[in-house]
Amino acid sequence: MLRRTLLGSALAAPIIAAAAPAFARRADPLAPLPLDRSTHARPEIARVTHVSLDLVADFDAKRLRGTARLNIVARPDAEQIVLDSDGLVIHAVRAGRRPTRFELGSRDEELGSALTIQLNGQRTIEIDYESAENASALQWLTPEQTASGKQFLFSQGQAILNRSWIPTQDSPGIRQTYDARIVVPDGLKAVMSAEMLTPNGRHAREGGRAFRFRMPQPIPPYLIAIAIGDLEHRAVGPRTGVYAEPSVVERGAYECADMERMMDVAESLYGPYRWGRYDVLILPPSFPYGGMENPRLTFLTPTFLAGDRSLVSLVAHELAHSWSGNLVTNAVWEDGWLNEGFTSYIEGRIGEALFGVEHARMAEALSWADIQTALGAVPADGQRLHWVGEVSANDNSSAITYDKGALFLRTIEGAIGRERLDQYLRSYFDRHAFQPMTTQAFLADFRDHVVRGDAALEERLKLDEWAFEPGIPSNAVEPVASGFDDIPGYVAHFVSGGPPAAAPWEAWNTMQRQRYLQTLPRELPAERLDALQRAFALNDIGNNEVLFDWLMLAMANRYQPAVPSVERFLTSMGRGKFVRPLYRALMGQGEWGQAIARPLYARARAGYHPIVQTAVDRIVTPA
Repeated sequence: MLRRTLLGSALAAPIIAAAAPAFARRADPLAPLPLDRSTHARPEIARVTHVSLDLVADFDAKRLRGTARLNIVARPDAEQIVLDSDGLVIHAVRAGRRPTRFELGSRDEELGSALTIQLNGQRTIEIDYESAENASALQWLTPEQTASGKQFLFSQGQAILNRSWIPTQDSPGIRQTYDARIVVPDGLKAVMSAEMLTPNGRHAREGGRAFRFRMPQPIPPYLIAIAIGDLEHRAVGPRTGVYAEPSVVERGAYECADMERMMDVAESLYGPYRWGRYDVLILPPSFPYGGMENPRLTFLTPTFLAGDRSLVSLVAHELAHSWSGNLVTNAVWEDGWLNEGFTSYIEGRIGEALFGVEHARMAEALSWADIQTALGAVPADGQRLHWVGEVSANDNSSAITYDKGALFLRTIEGAIGRERLDQYLRSYFDRHAFQPMTTQAFLADFRDHVVRGDAALEERLKLDEWAFEPGIPSNAVEPVASGFDDIPGYVAHFVSGGPPAAAPWEAWNTMQRQRYLQTLPRELPAERLDALQRAFALNDIGNNEVLFDWLMLAMANRYQPAVPSVERFLTSMGRGKFVRPLYRALMGQGEWGQAIARPLYARARAGYHPIVQTAVDRIVTPA
């Protein structure tokens, strides 16, 4: 996923260390897993290995209802299995084909409820159920909220939200295969993070059309994903294509034209793509993230549709997750950098191969600046790659999980050479394919295969300091991008009163424009902001990354002419990366900003995903 927050909680390091060797074996389906405090499950006793869903999408009730059939491995003496549930309505449970007893525990605000089911000696269970009311993983859109004017549904499972629509063990270390039959109203199409077996659907006995899916590779349960809407598909390569609503699909295919080349680059570096096809689904604007790396079908925000392919690093990032995250997965969310830091590094390598070295250096320089900002804003525990203590998602910064993680790998690359690191990473993905991973297990593996007792190399790399200590170790090197060399001069010229048009704005790429806006003084008088607006028409610029940087600067200075642009921006999309900081900036401007933020949020809230609503509810406090 691009730029997201994850669930954080305590984790006992000795338990991880003890479990690490099991990841290399994985012959035992009940091999030990590290303690995951984000689940009620007891996978050491009984573990879900396969989920089979037969569900009907009820758009009137805004629920998915039907049956989940679970295959289980368990110890011989196991009497029950513990699943995760958050608001699920359970109608009946069978072990084998006979009714069995079950109990829903009290609800924890973060974890939901434990669903404990008696096995009665069986290793399959069937659960008749409905998804939760206002399920946190599901957003049901009205026709007015879509481009096609038809209703739409999509899910967002990461980190632990799929328990609101699937009764299973919702932990990233418990890998599961799945299949599904999904019944949808006539005129709509279902897609999932799985192989589509019935592209056009079939007439369903319940009415509407039934679509069938199969995911034979074991995946962490947060990657089970569904979307239903008026969708069309456009191929952009032999293995790649774009799903979107009819009025969006051609734009999407244009922006994603390089996907097949991206796959070729990634495979040449890190081994074969193991998921069959790679399609993307461009969702309506309320999708809360930049992208979500659901296997075979990445979910994407429409905010990357700039019209000039300038924001396709988002696609490269989500594709890279096909190796780091989907193939080898963090076993617990405290180690989310193993997904996101690795992926950000691979994204950079794909971008460098396709768009040149200078493109990669500029991206690295922007991420370095983000890291420096984060180090000044988050507590020490939130600056570590491996989270410790009671670090919450609100304390952690994506600049640490994503950018510090990628910087760690680039630092290793600088110490041992790119060729050697590539050889190791390819071997790492091969040896640990379809397995969970922890920070301690990764470091042990790297030491076994690369360091090999070389004390001087160990000292040079500072592996433990990178993984477990706050801040940035002394062996990090600030990236230098020649494409940014002239920008300080243009900034200084503007600050001294010169016209902004002196800067070669039209010749700059997105990252250069971002760098210029990000390095302008945070306090500017209205006349200087007027000059920027007249020169570059920033209030109406179509690139959402650049527009966001402008609006953050404008709101920091209470620049009234940008308020209509802020209102359009915040009511036309729901991407949390943009939404949260802008509301935070407005609320920080006293009565002026709060008078804008509160009524604006009242109008926009219904169009945001529950994930974003929860976050902004904490920011936009009542008067």
